[in-house]
Amino acid sequence: QLQLVESGGDSVQAGGSLRLSCAASGYTYDPNCMAWFRQAPGKGRERVAAFIYTGGPRTEYATSVKGRFTLSRGNSKNAVWLQMNDLKLDDTAMYYCAADYNLGSYVGACNPTHWGQGTQVTVSS
Repeated sequence: QLQLVESGGDSVQAGGSLRLSCAASGYTYDPNCMAWFRQAPGKGRERVAAFIYTGGPRTEYATSVKGRFTLSRGNSKNAVWLQMNDLKLDDTAMYYCAADYNLGSYVGACNPTHWGQGTQVTVSS
């Protein structure tokens, strides 16, 4: 069974850094994309960053994190890391790793079919 496992969430002071990790297991082919989403209490889910592997590989970031967060991966397309620097109070949220393993997805699309359990990031002043 395909699963995504995240780690790295923690409590940190504003201006600090954290590195989130996500690895897939049980897969038999590469995903169309891997991404990080977050959801703060009372707010909607926001896509923070994504590796989109089809249609001309590219990395996309939410405007709110550009210049502060960096998405990276190793040789495998099934594991990603999110380096978060200069963390702000507004970054406090549950962070979820997600991946699109749908073989029928449009080229260049990123519509997650699998989600991790989430890892909490709390930024305090």
